[in-house]
This record gives sequence, C-alpha cells and structure tokens, in this order.
Amino acid sequence: MARADAQAQVHSDRGGPGTSDDETRRRAPEDVRRRQLIDATIDSLAEIGFNASTLAQIARRAGVSPGLVAHYFGDKDGLLEATLRHLSLRLYRATAQRLGEARTPRARVQALIDANLAPEEFDQRTSSVWLAFWGQVLHSERLRRVQRIYQARMLANLRHDLRGLVAPADVRRVAITIAAVIDGLWLRSSLSAAGETDSVSARQVASLFVDAQIAAAAPALPSTGTSPMRSRPPLHASHIGGRYRPTGGATFTTVNPATGEVLAEIEIAGEAEVEAAVEAARKGQKLWAAMTGAERGRVLRRAADLLRARNDELARLETLDTGKPIQETSAVDVLSGADCLDYYAGVAPTLAGEHVDLGPSAFGYTRREPLGIVAGIGAWNYPLQIACWKSAPALACGNAMIFKPAELTPLTALKLAEIYAEAGLPDGVFSVVQGFADTGRLLTRHPAIAKVSLTGEVGTGKKVMVDAAGTLKYVTLELGGKSPLIVFDDADLDDAVSGAMLGNFYSAGEVCSNGTRVFVHEKVRAAFLEKLVARVEKMVVGDPLDPATQVGALISADHMQKVLGYIEKGRAEGAKLLVGGGRVTTGALGKGAFVAPTVFDGCDEAMSIVREEIFGPVMAVLSFADEDEVIASANDTDFGLAAGVFTKDLARGHRVIAQLEAGTCWINAYNITPIELPFGGAKQSGLGRENGRAAIEHYTQLKSVYVNLGRVEAPY
Repeated sequence: MARADAQAQVHSDRGGPGTSDDETRRRAPEDVRRRQLIDATIDSLAEIGFNASTLAQIARRAGVSPGLVAHYFGDKDGLLEATLRHLSLRLYRATAQRLGEARTPRARVQALIDANLAPEEFDQRTSSVWLAFWGQVLHSERLRRVQRIYQARMLANLRHDLRGLVAPADVRRVAITIAAVIDGLWLRSSLSAAGETDSVSARQVASLFVDAQIAAAAPALPSTGTSPMRSRPPLHASHIGGRYRPTGGATFTTVNPATGEVLAEIEIAGEAEVEAAVEAARKGQKLWAAMTGAERGRVLRRAADLLRARNDELARLETLDTGKPIQETSAVDVLSGADCLDYYAGVAPTLAGEHVDLGPSAFGYTRREPLGIVAGIGAWNYPLQIACWKSAPALACGNAMIFKPAELTPLTALKLAEIYAEAGLPDGVFSVVQGFADTGRLLTRHPAIAKVSLTGEVGTGKKVMVDAAGTLKYVTLELGGKSPLIVFDDADLDDAVSGAMLGNFYSAGEVCSNGTRVFVHEKVRAAFLEKLVARVEKMVVGDPLDPATQVGALISADHMQKVLGYIEKGRAEGAKLLVGGGRVTTGALGKGAFVAPTVFDGCDEAMSIVREEIFGPVMAVLSFADEDEVIASANDTDFGLAAGVFTKDLARGHRVIAQLEAGTCWINAYNITPIELPFGGAKQSGLGRENGRAAIEHYTQLKSVYVNLGRVEAPY
C-alpha cells in the first residue's frame, strides 16, 4: 500500500504542476533539444525521403554533432522511432480532445474520422513523412510496434462506440471496415499527385460510409433507459505479450466508489492466461536482458515521458477507479510513477559488478545479473504508482514482470502496459493479468517465476511467503502499518498539525505508512488539538473530480462500513470524538463511500483504534510526558513500517528516530517518499525495500567469477 508523495502536492498547491521548478528547468533544455532533433528529422524525411535521411544529415540540419543525436536516441533507428511516436502522440491528443467533446456513440465515431482525416493530416509535408514511415514498417520491428499501437487504439475506440450502434456480432467487423476506409481515404489522397481527395471530401465519404454500415448491420441491443453510451461498460482483457488477450471467459466489474457506477468489466486471467504471460515473458526477457543498460534506460525514459504527456487522462481514470481527489491524482499518482521510471532509467546504465584483486596469479569479478521473470502484485490505494514502483527497478535490471493489479482498481495498470509497449519495451517484458486471489496464487506458485513483490495486507504477505517457499522465490513484502507520529513540546505546532493531517487524511487515510497514532506532549496537547480541529473542520469532502475537493471517497462500500465500524468502536471504548465521526451523504455524495475526517482524543493504547490498522480517515491522539515513555509506546506494536518526529531539537530528533522500530522515518515531515530513498518496513510491516538503489539488490543476483592467470596446481 504505497503512499502519496506529499511534497508533490505541496508544489501543486503553490501553483506548480507537481514538479519542482529546479527539475523543470533541468529537463527543459533536454526536451527542447529532443524536439529540435525530431523536427529536423521530419523536415528531412519530407524533403529528401527515408533512405537519404542519414544521422549525419539530420544532425547537420539541426546544427548539432552526430554524437549528440546518438546520445539522445542511440542510433538512426532510435531517432526514427521517436519521431514516429511524436507524430502518433500528436494524432492521439487531437483524437482525445475530439472524443472528449462528443456526447453520443455516433458522434464519437465521427470524432475519430475528423481527427484522422483532419486538414493537417492532408498537408503535403505531413503526408510525405507518414508515407515514408509506413513504407519502412515491413522492414523495422520498432516502427511496426508503433504502427500496431496506432491501429489497436483506433480499433479499440471504434469497437467501444459501435457497441451502442450495432449488434455485438457485427461490432468487430464494422470497426475493422471503418478503420480500413479511413486509412484508405488518407492513403489515396497522399499518393495522388492531383490531390483528388481533400480533408472535407474525405470526411464526407467516410461519414456516409459509416452511416451505411450502421444501417446495414443488425441494431444494437435495446437500451434499458440509460443512454447508449452507458448501456454496457467496456470490457477489458489481460494485457499479455504486448497486446490484449480476450478470452470470452468469466469477468468481474470495477466500480466508481464515489457514485456506484460500473466503470468496466474485466476478464479474469486463469491458468491458460498466466502460462501465456510466462511464455511471453520468457521470450521477451532474453531480448531485454541482452540490451545494454543505456538501451533499457532509453525505453524507460520514453515511458516516463508518455506518462507525463498523459497525466490528465490517467489522473482522471485513477480518480474514477479509486475515489481519490483529482487534486491528488493529477499532482502525485501519475507524476510520481514517471519520476520512478526516470530514476531507474538513469540507474540502468550504471549497473555493474566489481573487480577483486587476488594477487599476481588470479583475479575475480562479480556480475550483477537479472533474476529472470518476476511477479508484482499491487494494492488498490495507489494502483499506477505501485505498478511503476515495482516494474521500473525490475525492468532496469533486465527482468520481465507479470503484474496483477488489485481487483478493485484494475484500470491504470493496463494503461501502463500500453505505454510500455508504445515506448518500445519488447513484447512480454511487462504483462498485466487480472483477477482475484486465485490469479495471484498462480503467480506466487509458478516455478518459472523467480521473485514476487507484494504490496498488501500482513495476512496476504504471509500466504505469499508460504507459496514462495515451495520454489525458494525471492520475496519483497510492503505490508500494513500503525505508525507513530510524535510531537514534542518544542515542535512548530503548525508544521506538526500539517504533518498529522497529511499522515491521516491524505487519500482519505488509505495510506499504509500513515501516522495514525499521534503522540502529543502533554504541555502542548491542548494547543495542538485546537489548531488541528480548526483545520480539519474546514476540509472539503466532495466529488473527487472537483479540483476543490480535498477528501474523496473510500475504495468501496464494504471498506466504508469497516471504517465506520472502527469509529463506533472508538466511541464505545471511551475515546472522545472531536470532529467528524460519520458518513457524508450530502447531495450526490449519498451514492458513494464518503467518510468525514475524524479525530479522537483521550485515547489509550488498549483501544482498537490505537492497536489495529483502520486504513481510513481516523486519527487517534495520545499524550505523553517524557521521551523514554513515548519511545516505548511508539514501539509497542507488531507493525514497523513508518514513524515521524516533530521537534526543533535535531539532536533529540536523531536520537529518538534511532530508537524507533520502523523502516521509514521522518523528522519534521511526514509521508514524503522521494524515489531516491528506499522505502519499506520492519517487524510485520514487511521484508525488503522498494525505491532507491536498494531495490536493485532485490531484482538481481550476483555471480562470482574466479580467473586463474597461472598453472593449475593439484596434489594428485
């Protein structure tokens, strides 16, 4: 259960995009140079064609050395692939904008026509560049992969919209036919010297053709009173070997916890799908591991760039699937995943062993090698971020990963798989299989999988360890917590209140590292509580898609009932309720799983709300008198994921942190998790570490090599 990078939210609150100004300035020159080189490539392809456009010629056109081009893109193929991705991304954005404005299935089909046959796509320069690429697709796997993604995206959009217009049996056929007509109209115009078809006439022809196809097909199933767009949710299969693998088998639904609306149907991956993912991973991993670290890093960097480019789209999808506020997902969830990919893109080229001097007659060295095929099992509170945290270090080291997202939030992991494929990851190196515990067990027990990384509950972690023991798999476990946050009497109380609120109410309290046991020195307890309650009362609980909302929905109605049950336990066991304490049902919020931020005072260490992980917006405040007392109380738990200390005495801060039994700690801050720092827990909060260079240790194995330089001496 990953946590928010609260610092990114701080930047966002100050008007930034979630990325620091220093980082933006650092990245800007590189982004500008990359774009200049891509523009020079487009000009060259338009003017002199594919074969004449050499790396040296493009470099001269851009006014740089060929070495700089190689630095950014590796070789000509890398530059051409990046250029084709740039063109495809431009078309993707134009299509997404038009689709966002369409309100009916037929209007969405028209939006696809208008975007793909827009006037700018008929421009001679653009047309000649597209033609240059399509002429090389048959000869380049890298370009062919980009083309497949472009085609798959168009077909997926058409199939989705046609479900509201034609019978299910006709959807696939009509979608393929419409896509072929769109491509054919554009191609004929581009190849015609006379320009016999322009954008307007091409769109008219395509529109008439679509209307004729819809009229000739069997009609869609009758609506039940909702709009055709809502009559049936989209169906998503597992993403295996670089593409979706529909099976027609059993499905489950994913629901928007803020409204109760069904977002999608998801096919459950069984044994056949997991075996297909393993076989695809086995093939892809060999290709991936054979690439240099720099080559792997470039793919990860492209994926990071695509995540940032699609931040708004992915953040909205994450909000719909999790119920978290859009002000969080747009500033943290996607961008922190991109930061993770960026970090490991830089680490990948640095992976190396060491040389060991063994005297004049021998030496030794070590090789840091990938494990092979690894599995990642995600949690529902930070779906996309967790998928990135697990996959980025695994891929940087040359592994292939099969990832199973939580069944409550299955959508954004599929988008990450699409992005990895678009970025150039070989087929099979990242697959997503969907399902429940049975699907997870197929991964944890599979003999070909060398490691499992789980984010989840303690009980689930223990079961994974039992399964992994059967084949002695490596295991990384990031489990639950009931973390202490200690406020000493010399602390800046405004900062301490900020830390306590971030550590309890961010993501509606659904963060495993949250400091839900807030120990406040008795001398400042009253002042702390006064400031805390005043600020909590002003928090905005509302529609997660409203940028003003600060607290969104919990993940499900069942989880909401669990949280409300703990609030009732707190009351029954004698804790004093200061603020919150119930479900929020105002207006449309009554359809969702909303709980008000809740603060209990007068708590003692025997209470359920102090001992047990609630995973909701419930803070328990306790008081203490001296340092040794609060350290003992803080450590009196089976958990050990995180801890925080607020004090102006930094010597005390370091002294106390050194004695706290927790894996991730903060002094005068809380829930800041930069990708450069390892994250993980102690005791029953987990094994191993994610993030930082420490994660590399968990996705590689060392091979020792002894090299003899002399004769072999033997007593025989």
